Amino acid sequence: MKHTVSLKQNHEFRRLYNKGKTAASPYLALYCRKNRRDGNRLGLTTGVKLGHAVQRNRVRRRLREIYRTNEQRFLPGWDIVVVARVKAVYARYDELERSFLKLARKLELLCPQEEA
Repeated sequence: MKHTVSLKQNHEFRRLYNKGKTAASPYLALYCRKNRRDGNRLGLTTGVKLGHAVQRNRVRRRLREIYRTNEQRFLPGWDIVVVARVKAVYARYDELERSFLKLARKLELLCPQEEA
């Protein structure tokens, strides 16, 4: 993740949940809010409902990779939190990627030339 910093603080996650824009799919929920920085900040949330630690870590790795491979398509200056839902554990990689990009497009996080 070249231009992206991780969100780690609880208050940063809560701020996005309360004041950010949101979009959801059966696999993911995406929260975003403008920040006053040059790059994006990404936070990933996988709850205990997803299963044991191995499953949760696998989902986190897949989501991080999806963001990393599509990072150049995102507009800079956003805080983004991705909340994985239970169906994300059983989803194929391409389904997760399609869902992630569809939600990003819905929230207008992608560059205009990439949306066509």
